[in-house]
Amino acid sequence: MLRLIFLIFIQLFLFISFLKSEESSFFSGGETTNVTNNKNAFSLEAKNLPEYLKVDFLVGDALFDRIWEDPRFTSNIAKDGLGPFFSAQSCEGCHINDGRGHLPEAIYQDTDSISIVIHLGKNKNYLNRELKNISDGNYGSQISEFAIEGILKEADIIFKYDYSIGAFENGMVYELRKPIISLSNLNYGNIDSDTEFSARVAQPLIGLGLIESIDIEDIMQNEDEFDLDNDGISGKANKVWDDVNQKEEIGRFGWKSSQPSIYQQVADALFNDMGLSNPLYKNPSNCTDSQIDCLNATNGNSIEHDNLEVSNQQLELITFYSQQLGVPARRDINNEDVIAGKKLFFELSCNSCHTEKFKTGSHSDHKNLKYQVIYPYSDFLLHDMGDGLSDGIPEYLANGNEWRTTPLWGLGLTETVSGRETYLHDGRARTLTEAILWHGGEANSAREKFKKLDNIQINQLLRFLKSL
Repeated sequence: MLRLIFLIFIQLFLFISFLKSEESSFFSGGETTNVTNNKNAFSLEAKNLPEYLKVDFLVGDALFDRIWEDPRFTSNIAKDGLGPFFSAQSCEGCHINDGRGHLPEAIYQDTDSISIVIHLGKNKNYLNRELKNISDGNYGSQISEFAIEGILKEADIIFKYDYSIGAFENGMVYELRKPIISLSNLNYGNIDSDTEFSARVAQPLIGLGLIESIDIEDIMQNEDEFDLDNDGISGKANKVWDDVNQKEEIGRFGWKSSQPSIYQQVADALFNDMGLSNPLYKNPSNCTDSQIDCLNATNGNSIEHDNLEVSNQQLELITFYSQQLGVPARRDINNEDVIAGKKLFFELSCNSCHTEKFKTGSHSDHKNLKYQVIYPYSDFLLHDMGDGLSDGIPEYLANGNEWRTTPLWGLGLTETVSGRETYLHDGRARTLTEAILWHGGEANSAREKFKKLDNIQINQLLRFLKSL
């Protein structure tokens, strides 16, 4: 009898502890969390941002939304400097409502491909650790589909889709699509025969400052590059070049964790996506040596902007804005299907890569981001996702098959914020089910377990993911 009472007490204790844990996980971003479920859910400042800093956030927001213009046709120095090549005219143009980008829905007729970029690179081993990758000789590291007036754009980007059919063990049929990218009207010569290219959709911006505030040691403790524990998971940190501090650091940002800081990520996007010179990328033209007209184009460098197109102050304000975007709260955490779905998430070992919880450290420059218990569902490490998701392009230590574990917070608000559901690096997955089914490599076992679930269990797992 005493044993039975003891067992009941233990079960009750565990249940109460679980409920408390779930209540805590409601605040996905700790004290930065916002309880907002509309299209602006990714665009709000951190809930705990001090009042005196909200002006900086709003100015950074304005710069993030700013439409940059051809320097020859504007008298507004604050807005000039676009190009010569560009993929979008504003940060917001790719990061729709600070959320995900997407692939075009129709060939030739849909012009919304500006929320993606086409990366170029060569699948070679090289020793220079200061280089992210080896670029194409004529087109550099990225294809731009737009150019300022009088300059030929680099190429036209054509999307087609390859569709395949599969089935769950219960007989339910699914369809997967894969984008097939081709380039036409190459205006600056041929692309090198060994150059690979890959579509990359814009990622959500929520919680970036929190990710930056996680101690390196806490990320590295999950690293197991050679799978010494034999669990089939061999996450590794990317080691990348920090242009600010001129040393190697671990990467945290980007599809392959190729950026060490938000500051560098923003600077890279300003230069490569919009052709804007800035403190880290001072070349006034984002062209290769073979693109003569581009090199000779008028630029928007000005004394008012530190002899650049984007001054250090502007870069820091956009960085601050990106750091201080709050994370939306979870929804339906006490729903029975959501709770059952979370149990399945762990039983399928999805949490082996999508680590539920971290606590930020003390090193952040911003007090409100320190010591926050957060629920990003990512280990921020690189994992082999199989040949099906490979793009053939290495970035520092990441090979073509390896991708950073994508944080899952805010996942259920994707369609609300961005207008549609698109997942994975090239936006191929139109639903969360498709995204899971594309998992291979280290996630192959989890995918196969997922395919064995019955309809009720599948819906429970999806309900959990939609609650994040």
